Amino acid sequence: MSPDPFAILEVEARFDLDMTLLEKRHRDISRVLHPDRYAGRPAGERQQALGRAIEVNEAFRTLRDPVRRATALLARHGRASGEAEQPRADPALLMEVMERREALSEARRSGDRDTMKRLTDAVRERERAVERDIAASFEKDPPDLARIETLVGELKYHRRFLDEAAAALDDWE
Repeated sequence: MSPDPFAILEVEARFDLDMTLLEKRHRDISRVLHPDRYAGRPAGERQQALGRAIEVNEAFRTLRDPVRRATALLARHGRASGEAEQPRADPALLMEVMERREALSEARRSGDRDTMKRLTDAVRERERAVERDIAASFEKDPPDLARIETLVGELKYHRRFLDEAAAALDDWE
């Protein structure tokens, strides 16, 4: 079982984290674990501090990312995080994703930056809406874990699209 990133950074286990507080916790803990503070210490202490610093950095990366943060919260509720355990995507979502990817491909081929921007903006807005839905689903008592798993899957589709769009824009520059 992987370490709990919320416990490592000593922040409340919730999806809608205060990112400013998260960054402060990371900075404070990292400062304490900085290698310069362990320069004159025995090798075992230095190695232990380094291991803890790596753990703190990984926890920070996990909690900054909405998909990984949701996955960590699901794990706290005993839900597996492997792709095989994820619910199947809604066929309507898959059709929407396919249509957007085709439009992206066409815009990429034709060099249509306006369409690329419009598609990217629409997916970013949908991504924000899904993140709000995930936060609301975690706030229910008990949390709607099946819905959250479905939403996390949707979020992954949006991420892949945005990565493809960013790569297309990078190719043009």
